[in-house]
Amino acid sequence: MGQVNVNVNGRDYVIGCEDGEEAHLIELGRFIDRRVSDIIRAVGHTGDAKLMLMASLMVSDELSSALQRIERLEAEVAQLAEQHAHAQERIAQAEAAAASAIEAAARRVARVADRLKAA
Repeated sequence: MGQVNVNVNGRDYVIGCEDGEEAHLIELGRFIDRRVSDIIRAVGHTGDAKLMLMASLMVSDELSSALQRIERLEAEVAQLAEQHAHAQERIAQAEAAAASAIEAAARRVARVADRLKAA
């Protein structure tokens, strides 16, 4: 099991993680550190616990918005997939109708040709 040093607001925190996840966890720590810095610029210094809570709430809000957007996009993709399936079905029907019409026309042409040969 790996461990990384995550620095948030000038303080180091040793965090355990799965092997191979160290770089990702460090990047997540940097992300939280940027959020904490944003909060400090906006409201000034406050206790570490409150800063972490506020950063957590900000990230949770962003995550909530992203999840809602994903749900909307998934619904849109499902709707588009359904429309695509219906369009493919209509194309197949149109192709079948066109093939039928061509076959009927070919039969008529063949009958006319037969009549012309007989005449």
